[in-house]
Amino acid sequence: MPGNSQRRGAIRKSSKGATVGSGGQRRRGLEGKGPTPKAADREYHPAHKRAKVVAKRSGASGPGGRGQARSKSRSKASSEMVYGRNSVVEALRADVPVATMYVATRIDTDDRVREALKLATERGLAILETPRGELDRLTDGGVHQGLALQVPPYDYAHPNDLIDPEMPGIPLVVALDGITDPRNLGAIVRSVAAFGGHGVVVPERRSVGMTASAWKTSAGAAARIPVARASNLTRTLEEFKKAGFFILGLDMDGDVELPDLALATEPLVIVTGSEGKGLSRLVRETCDQIVSIPMSSAVESLNAGLATGVTLYEIARQRRR
Repeated sequence: MPGNSQRRGAIRKSSKGATVGSGGQRRRGLEGKGPTPKAADREYHPAHKRAKVVAKRSGASGPGGRGQARSKSRSKASSEMVYGRNSVVEALRADVPVATMYVATRIDTDDRVREALKLATERGLAILETPRGELDRLTDGGVHQGLALQVPPYDYAHPNDLIDPEMPGIPLVVALDGITDPRNLGAIVRSVAAFGGHGVVVPERRSVGMTASAWKTSAGAAARIPVARASNLTRTLEEFKKAGFFILGLDMDGDVELPDLALATEPLVIVTGSEGKGLSRLVRETCDQIVSIPMSSAVESLNAGLATGVTLYEIARQRRR
């Protein structure tokens, strides 16, 4: 049909020679772009940055917020917050390692606040003025009284670091089996330093770690005595045995009483069990001897810190003879 053919030709060309249907081409060029994204979804928009901050604080970095929640949990496990005016001052007096001190905005000052600021300034610590709402978040709603310290994670040694043939004197190490009170750990670290010991070993699980409370109780000894962390205490004790150490467990029902101990002048690992359960079965079986401390009454007992201190004193006394 010649007429139709001529008509189609006329439609294809305009007076300027442009291809007819360019409007359709422009529409196709816009296909797939969809509606304009929301402000919060645009990477460089202020609303997007605000949304990221809110998500971070609420622990939601992905579906269900699980990724950020795990990260927050790891952060809590690796550092510690000490808060409250008395606790902060005591920690600063004891030279507990501190990363940052937080002070509430417009805090009501008293002698404790002034002393905390003075001690932190003398030590050159970072001091941040912080809104009370942020302090509430950092301390998980604890009674912080406007003061808080962030204590960095303790730098644990490896148990093999305590097996050193070049150690001064006869090697003496204390291992803790199920001790959960940080004050006992601090007292034991202090006794190890006082009686010529070389280090302390704690298990990774079901055991206390070097918290700020343990550091304070050690009265500064934690800065001189290494604390090692063992993934498996029984295997660690076996390694000490292979290196020539004798393993002595402390228990009320011992094979030998402390004054009769014949191994005091040998390389030793003293194992202290928990107050409630004593030595665990596998650890007890690993010991070369079980040692008891003679006492005047069968109903009396010493806590883990005191029992270890008495044992270390007796060993030091026998080594000096």
